[in-house]
Amino acid sequence: MKPDALITVEGATKDYIVHAEGVRATLRALRGIDLTVRRGEVLAIVGESGCGKTTLSRLILGIEEPSAGHVSLEGKAATDYDRLARAALIQPIFQDPYSSLNPRMTIGQIIAAPLVVRGRGGRRERHTQVMDAMRQVGLAEHLRNAYPGQLSGGQRQRVAIARALIGEPEILVCDEPTSALDVSVQSQILNLIAELRARFSLTIVLISHNLAVVHHLADRVAVMYLGQIVESGPTEKIFASPRHHYTRALLDAILVPEAHRRLPRLTIDAEFPSPLTPPPGCAFHPRCPAADAVCREIDPPPVGDGDTRFRCHHPLPTPA
Repeated sequence: MKPDALITVEGATKDYIVHAEGVRATLRALRGIDLTVRRGEVLAIVGESGCGKTTLSRLILGIEEPSAGHVSLEGKAATDYDRLARAALIQPIFQDPYSSLNPRMTIGQIIAAPLVVRGRGGRRERHTQVMDAMRQVGLAEHLRNAYPGQLSGGQRQRVAIARALIGEPEILVCDEPTSALDVSVQSQILNLIAELRARFSLTIVLISHNLAVVHHLADRVAVMYLGQIVESGPTEKIFASPRHHYTRALLDAILVPEAHRRLPRLTIDAEFPSPLTPPPGCAFHPRCPAADAVCREIDPPPVGDGDTRFRCHHPLPTPA
């Protein structure tokens, strides 16, 4: 493990047994993931729905075990931590603030719950910590006795962030933290996450399909396709000079809010393949404009190019 690595994923696969049209089959959601998250950075994991992003986040959180390979936090297997020790180190912020909060608990009770579960502090001390947490995420004090149903989506997500932070974790796993919110609120939550990251020196794994969000927050990017990481590297380098054709297609599809820009061009023609029947060879070859016979037969191994890694037989050239 690298000295600065806080999260390490080595050769992780994840299989699920499913029944498709009455037939028992194996769905391989992850196919040999290698990933390192360095202490204090924001790593974004991006890709289309169904590529395995959320499955990977569940392995990092220790909610599920890999079918093969290893996931470790500070050099120790994620699933070897007991529940409370793991929760003290790593906390999730879920996609939907409408379903991730208990509607029968007050905001104060929800935020204080991690302290109660761990038996930390008395009632007065917990009250002080809840008030501090609410101020840190921009929630008015009078909302302490409100219920989730009385709050807006943005306020609910601030509650979820306060609940995650009150136990002082080192790692946050943010699974599409703004996708369920109105566009007008999304930037507020993103700016809050960036501010809290700097204030508390947090390490963040950001799960997203929105590359504009990724560009705003992330230090490094891992691009996933059909259970594999097909390209990874520093955010600015990936955005400026992607090597994989799938990454290029995702970047071409970003809608930029500039009056003189036309609608983005969509360069991926075929549909996303089923993980039950992945294509042979390179999984992206049915949709790739550069695919040839080699791509249809041989799965490309990961190749290093400085601080960038990619899986492609015919990578895009780097700028001269």
